[in-house]
Amino acid sequence: MKSFFATLPQSTHSIRFRLVLWFALILTLVLTIFSVFIYISQARELRSELSSRLEGRMEELEHDLHVSDPYDLATATNGQEFLSAGEVLVLFDTQGEVTRIWGQIDEDQITELVQAQLLISDETILFEKISTDGASVDYGFRLSPRLSEEILSGFVLIGGPLDPGHRLGNLTATLVMGSLATLVIALLGGFWLADRAMRPVADITRTAREISETDLSHRLNLNRRDEIGQLADTFDAMLARLQAAFERQRQFTADASHELRTPLTIVNLEVNHALAAPRKPAEYQRALGIIQSENEFMGHLVNDLLLLARMDAGQGIPSQEKHDLSEIALEVLERLGPLAARRQVQLEAGDFPETPVQGDRQYLIQMLSNLIENAIKHTSLTEAGREHVVQIETGVSSEGTHAWVRVSDDGPGIPEEHLPHLFERFYRVDQARAADNREATSASGSGLGLSIVQWIAQAHGGKVSVESAVGKGASFTVTLPLAK
Repeated sequence: MKSFFATLPQSTHSIRFRLVLWFALILTLVLTIFSVFIYISQARELRSELSSRLEGRMEELEHDLHVSDPYDLATATNGQEFLSAGEVLVLFDTQGEVTRIWGQIDEDQITELVQAQLLISDETILFEKISTDGASVDYGFRLSPRLSEEILSGFVLIGGPLDPGHRLGNLTATLVMGSLATLVIALLGGFWLADRAMRPVADITRTAREISETDLSHRLNLNRRDEIGQLADTFDAMLARLQAAFERQRQFTADASHELRTPLTIVNLEVNHALAAPRKPAEYQRALGIIQSENEFMGHLVNDLLLLARMDAGQGIPSQEKHDLSEIALEVLERLGPLAARRQVQLEAGDFPETPVQGDRQYLIQMLSNLIENAIKHTSLTEAGREHVVQIETGVSSEGTHAWVRVSDDGPGIPEEHLPHLFERFYRVDQARAADNREATSASGSGLGLSIVQWIAQAHGGKVSVESAVGKGASFTVTLPLAK
């Protein structure tokens, strides 16, 4: 009992309690309106029945009271025998004075009826409360004038109880007891239904409490088609997205730490080696060159990580201006010409028709630079001594709705099993070779270049695809919507 009262304040704030409370209030209102309607209808029916009964009794009175003059009712002696239980018969003279009374009513009450303007018109029905045997009872009265040879000789007033069988009282008790019973049953059923309806919500709450930052594998799996089922499915989908986001975050942190640890280790080793003993100037120059190279690599890596952080934060392209994709491709070709020559790779320009696109120029330049640098790097690693070719071309789709730019190389190609993972962060086809082939200008040495390319393409409303086979090179195609 103590625990019940202790949890009562908390229960009153629950949705289950409020649902049942509102249901009970609405049901009480409906039952009250229904009961009042039934009561008023029954009261009207009783008044109609009493009016008809008094009219019939008045006709019987004229027939059954045997007097020498049928209209001289003051001489009647069998009025009491004529009346039924509870009925009242009163005779008035032409002046409105009471001449005879039969029934449970005194002359004072008759006087009050007269003062209530009972004698205002012919055949008037008046409903009043009459005190009989110490109780107040609703009565109805009917008044009729009596004419003798078309001369007014007096009045006859006959009355009877409105509800002699106590039908209204019984009806009121029945309505009250029936309404209370209905309300109790409805409340019990409402609590049961509310508890049953809110049980899945309790499961959702329990599952949410069981979820921790390190374990997002819990799922509801209610398999319901109602609103609660939709809520549970949405909750499961949210958990799946959160789990994927946490896994990406953990993987991203681990990969970033791993990528930064390698150059930091190299820098630390070179510094310790240079400081261990006096060295020749050439050895110091070599150590400083390695430190500079690793520093530039870490600078590129940090910039890529900052860009990926903006991607994860949902930040879009900062500016949307109209540019010619072909002009941007030519600009990137000229800028990367020295890098290609140093790697003994020839940059070959294909067709460059006018391809207007809407977007941010710097991001588009970075997208093409990543693709071309990636092609130069991997193409130069095969068959040293021969000239390698990286081809860049642009065009417009046959439907005239999209522009495309394609970067193709004649490098070693990419095995088919690696193609689905190329655009994943820190993914590299040859992990063992990654640390030994860093270029200062290459943003793809960390395995983030293609991820950035994909994000830039998608942020511009486009997509990137790859076609490759071992020994036949690779071809990356970016498709972007044409500017209107």
